[in-house]
Amino acid sequence: MVGRYPEVFNRSFLTRYGKVLIAAAVGLYLVFAWNLFAIGQVFQRGSWDIAGSYLADWVSYEVRPDVVYHDGYLEVEFPKYSPLGSDPKPDWLVSEEAEVTVITKATQAAPVEAPPEVTGFMVPGAKGTSTGFMAPGAATGGAAVDSGSPVQAAPATSERKILPVSVNVDMGSGSVLVEPYRVTLTRGAETVVLNIESDGIVRADGAMPEWVVNRRDGEKMIASFGFDGRVEIEDDEVKIRQRFLGWENFVFDTSSPFWNRGFGDVMSTILWGERIKPAQSNLSLAVDNFLNNAEWQHGDVYIKLGQTIVMAFVGTLFATAIAFPLSFMAARNITPSFLTNQVTKRLFDFLRSVDMLIWALFFTRAFGPGPLAGISAIFFTDTGTLGKLYSEALENIDEKQREGVRSLGANPVLVQRFGVVPQVLPVFVSQSLYFWESNTRSATIIGAVGAGGIGLKLWEAMRTNADWENVAYMVLLILLVVYVFDTISSRLRGVLIGRGQV
Repeated sequence: MVGRYPEVFNRSFLTRYGKVLIAAAVGLYLVFAWNLFAIGQVFQRGSWDIAGSYLADWVSYEVRPDVVYHDGYLEVEFPKYSPLGSDPKPDWLVSEEAEVTVITKATQAAPVEAPPEVTGFMVPGAKGTSTGFMAPGAATGGAAVDSGSPVQAAPATSERKILPVSVNVDMGSGSVLVEPYRVTLTRGAETVVLNIESDGIVRADGAMPEWVVNRRDGEKMIASFGFDGRVEIEDDEVKIRQRFLGWENFVFDTSSPFWNRGFGDVMSTILWGERIKPAQSNLSLAVDNFLNNAEWQHGDVYIKLGQTIVMAFVGTLFATAIAFPLSFMAARNITPSFLTNQVTKRLFDFLRSVDMLIWALFFTRAFGPGPLAGISAIFFTDTGTLGKLYSEALENIDEKQREGVRSLGANPVLVQRFGVVPQVLPVFVSQSLYFWESNTRSATIIGAVGAGGIGLKLWEAMRTNADWENVAYMVLLILLVVYVFDTISSRLRGVLIGRGQV
């Protein structure tokens, strides 16, 4: 057997251990990359709690009331643009009110300024007098001001008011009870009481649980309630960060007359209700309020998304129109001139070797921010790439069809038209469709550097570091558009190469 099949029993070293050597090389490379980029340290230093908060912001929103301490009472404050409207009264925040005495602090009366001196022909060295055609010591008509008189302070005042004396906040997985300079935190079976001392230091009665953190002694304490939010206890106030699942005010913002109304109520108002604005139908008003939602800006997002689609389509269309004739010049079997082939191919290499993002930065400088810069970047990059693909497809055509058309006495133009184009046209269109679908994604990226479209708006939302739900909304729209165009492109390519039907 050994004599008959020596190649089976006498295999080379590489044949026997090639796979083991490849696996070992890959393992060594991974170890080298791990140490070179200090991946372990990066993971250790990573702010995973912040990353988790950002991910939670994609699918939730926060309501941020502040409870301010006063002597004997509390004050609950909501942000000016709260998602709960101008007069928020959430059921998860319950306050106990009582009649308390509010003392207005004394204020100092404003000092009276001396009137400007009237001067005529001043005597050198004279102070505080006016001279001219007047006798020495004569009155000038101005009121005398005693600069040495003490400034009188306005007396303090007090009045009786009905104000909150305790606030109980339901945090879902726990609760927060706020009293003047005293906070009780409860999460599960654990409870901790925090007191704000006269020296302004927040101290706990007893040991603190793991979910309450005091980063620096004497400074604020942070209590975590998981996904439900967190509470920051400071020396003068308690900051509540209550989190809720969903996107707040997605359809109508707080300024809309349809805000905080149920679907059935809104539909009945649109279809049968009296006009809210006499000069505008309720349907038109609802659509206007939706598109001009101040928090979500649906209308502007859709316009920017349309710009992105147009950028991808126009850039790909122009690139196809220019790459098509140039590819015939680059193909050796179509254009026999060596110089023409090399010049055209080097042009393609130059256009595609510069990344689309670099072209976008260049054209943003040239034309300013906007879709024109994005269209130009896509056009330049795809002209080089499509030109190379087209020329390679031309160099691999079946020469028999071209020879058949030439044998009939056709001129060179007709030979290319009927002997070459029918062979490569489905391939050309299929590749252009693929790049059109791919450029829909690319247009989003180059938009972030100022080339316009939804990419720029996406970058603006990310820079605020607070509108991650808007980021999630735009990402989902981009995914939807990419899916639609990918499906259309795939079906059309299938038809062109004979693998399916529309």
